[in-house]
Amino acid sequence: MSDKPLMESPVPSSGSPSGSFDTSSHDRFYEYYAAESATPATERRFRVLRDHLLAAYDRPAGTKLDMLDIGCGAGTFSILWAELGHRVTGIDINEPLIDLARKRAHEAGHDIAFKVASATELPFPDRSFDVVCSPELLEHVQNWTQCIAELTRVLRPGGMLYLSTTNRLCPKQQEFNLPLYSWYPPVLQRRYVRLAMTTRPELANYAKYPAFNWFTFFGLRRYLRGRGFTRCFDRFDLAGRSAGLKGMVFSAIRGIPGLRIVAQVACPGTIIAAIKD
Repeated sequence: MSDKPLMESPVPSSGSPSGSFDTSSHDRFYEYYAAESATPATERRFRVLRDHLLAAYDRPAGTKLDMLDIGCGAGTFSILWAELGHRVTGIDINEPLIDLARKRAHEAGHDIAFKVASATELPFPDRSFDVVCSPELLEHVQNWTQCIAELTRVLRPGGMLYLSTTNRLCPKQQEFNLPLYSWYPPVLQRRYVRLAMTTRPELANYAKYPAFNWFTFFGLRRYLRGRGFTRCFDRFDLAGRSAGLKGMVFSAIRGIPGLRIVAQVACPGTIIAAIKD
């Protein structure tokens, strides 16, 4: 399973409505993700991720779910859920990518509700969704605890939350074009964030909201458990049914004490899925 299926679009850093944010997109950012989101490799990674999440959720065959895709970008992940008949809503702060997502969904014959909105102030009632997915988003939200509070609020009891984000343990990362950036001290990271948001946008791949936060699976699991998510899965749990050599390796990682920690250090991103009790 890829640790970064595709970081399509960041989300703003406060709890204000999306109208108070810059919802435009840098041309290079838009062009890159418009092209990358349409590649067979990206579709394949997202399809594998969807199938792993559905297997872990373990609902009866044929169950149609209300799914929220936060930071949906050009809509690749949303469309893959819709093709199975699930009821899908996608939000992003990047309005040009939302327009592209609507166009692609229409061309594919899917009725998906795409909205420009902030992840820290979701425009949905409590307990609206069975599955809430937030791929490559949490690192871009300065007030990430408020973001998780909102994701939890709109998730139904028994629902599944999926997060993929940065990994502080791993020296390899794709957020900044700087070597070993995830290991930089916070004061130095803040300096490069300021540069990326002002005079050096190329440092963070022209993202308007670069990565502010760095996480570990173990830290996120502890945080989510304190908020009622008692069943948490990492990438090795989710891909546990893999066949062949990969399945054997993942089985060893799950079964040998300490090996899971070593394996997490080797992963450029953090993945966690959790069930809300």
